[in-house]
Amino acid sequence: MATTKEAVAQLAALPERVSVLETQVDNINEKLLDLKADVKEMHDCLDQTRDLLADKLEKMQDEYRSNSNKYFEHVDKLHAEDQASHQALDNKIKELEAFKNKWIYMTAGGIAVLGFVTGHAASLSSFFK
Repeated sequence: MATTKEAVAQLAALPERVSVLETQVDNINEKLLDLKADVKEMHDCLDQTRDLLADKLEKMQDEYRSNSNKYFEHVDKLHAEDQASHQALDNKIKELEAFKNKWIYMTAGGIAVLGFVTGHAASLSSFFK
């Protein structure tokens, strides 16, 4: 067991030790208050960031909606122009085919007449005499 001298020495050192512990507790309390303030700042910053991101996202969605409508309007306009262009080309192709067929039949008819005339030249010459 401890002797009285040791007990007295420990009791003499007790106020100093208590004072050191109080200082450490005060320091811990100050650091705890600083941490609470930092956490509050962080929370406020996160709230502001969340609100800012929500606003930006809403703006982007609005822009997407308006631009998508413009895109579909533009696509419809291009489709109508494309259809008109195809119709014009179709009409030109039909005219060229009709022109080609006309000349093919006229040439074939001319060749047939020329062949008939050359094949029956003797009988035709006696007919016109």
